[in-house]
Amino acid sequence: MNSKDFDMSKKETIETCKKYMNETFDRFDFIAEKGSGVYLIDEKGNKYLDFMGGIAVNALGHCPKKVVKAIKKQSEELLHASNYCYTVPQIMLAKLICESIGMEKIQFQNSGAEANEAMIKLSRKYGIDNFGPNRYKIVTAANSFHGRTLATLTATGQPDSPIQKGFGPLMPGFEYAKFNDIDSFKKAVDDDTVAVMIEVIQGEGGVIPAKKKFVADLRQLCDDKKMLLLLDEVQTGWGRTGKLMGFMSYDVKPDAVSMAKAMGGGMPIGAMCADEWLMKSFTPGAHGTTFGGNPVCCAAAYEEIKELIDKDISSKAARNGDYFRKQLKNLPGVKKVRGMGQMTGVVYEKEIAAEVKHIAAERGLLMTAVRPDVNRFVPPLIAKKKDCDKAVSILETVLKELV
Repeated sequence: MNSKDFDMSKKETIETCKKYMNETFDRFDFIAEKGSGVYLIDEKGNKYLDFMGGIAVNALGHCPKKVVKAIKKQSEELLHASNYCYTVPQIMLAKLICESIGMEKIQFQNSGAEANEAMIKLSRKYGIDNFGPNRYKIVTAANSFHGRTLATLTATGQPDSPIQKGFGPLMPGFEYAKFNDIDSFKKAVDDDTVAVMIEVIQGEGGVIPAKKKFVADLRQLCDDKKMLLLLDEVQTGWGRTGKLMGFMSYDVKPDAVSMAKAMGGGMPIGAMCADEWLMKSFTPGAHGTTFGGNPVCCAAAYEEIKELIDKDISSKAARNGDYFRKQLKNLPGVKKVRGMGQMTGVVYEKEIAAEVKHIAAERGLLMTAVRPDVNRFVPPLIAKKKDCDKAVSILETVLKELV
C-alpha cells in the first residue's frame, strides 16, 4: 500500500498525517514506500542508505526474501488463533531461541517495552513469592532506557527527561545507580532489592558499552545478595553486538533477558527468556497476552533468526562495525566514537546531532540523534564495507559544512 493507491501527492499524504495523527516523532521529509537490502526508498524512487535500520530492527535489511516468503505463507494459513491453542510457528521459534541462547523458557510479547515489563513483573513475583512482600525493588542504571509503559519509563534512569516528566506519580520500587560503577550499585541495593536491570550497551543513552568487569561484578553482586540479574537486550540482541546476544560478549549469563527489534525481521514481536526455576513464578493467570506469539510474527522471526545463525551474520557485522568506527574517527568535529558490533555512537564537539541527522537524510543517509551531541548508527547487519564507506563519505560532507 502506498500513496499512489490512494491517488495522493506527497503534500496531501503529509497533510493527512498531520490532520489525523498525533505526532511524537521528528519525521524526515519523505514518504517511505519500499525497502530493499540496506536501502529505504521514497515516493520518488530516491534511495536512502538506512543506517538507522528501522531503529535497530532490520538486521537482515529491508524485506529479506526468506522472511517475506514466511509471512506470505503463514498469512494464507493462519493469521491469529489465541494462546489457548498450540501453533507450530510459536513452538518452533521458542525451541530455536532457547537452544541458541542457552535459556530454558520463553514468554512471547508484542514489543520491547512489553518484554521488559514482563521481566519486571517476573522478578517482582519471584521476590515476593520467595522472600516476602517487601522484596520487589529493582535497581537500574542512570541514563538508561527501558521503554514507555508506566513501569518501564520508571525503570528508565532519566528523571529530568520528557520520558518521565508529567507522568507522575511514578511506580514505586525503582532506584538508579551509575552505569559502569559497581560501587554505586552496591550502595543502591538493600535487603528489599530483588533485581538489578541494565542494558549491555546504553543505546538511547548515547551508545555507551558496559565494561566487561562491571558486568562480571554485577553478576557476582547478584549472586552474593540472592538478587536477579536482568538484561535488557531489546536493542542489542540478535547479532547487533557481534554475538548472537549481547551477554555472550561478556561471558555472563543473566537470570532473565528481554529481546525484540531485530528478532522479528520487521514484524512486531518481543520476548523474555529465563530458566525454568525462575519462570515458574509465572503461574497460570499471573501473566498473559492476546497477540504475543502471533503465528505470522513467529514465522517471520523464525526465518530471521535462523538466517542470522546459519550465515553467522553477527561476526561479519562485528568486523564491518570495527571498520566503520575507524573511518568515523577521522571526520571533522568528531570528539569520540564508541560502540560494539554494528552499533555505533558518534560524539561531536558541538551539539549538532539533530542538524546532522536531517541534512544527512537529505543527502541519502539515515541515522538517529540520541543526544544533542550524539548520532547513533544501527545499520542492517548485512551492511558491507562499501556501505560503510558511503555512509562515512556522506557524513563527512555534512560535517565539513557544520563545524
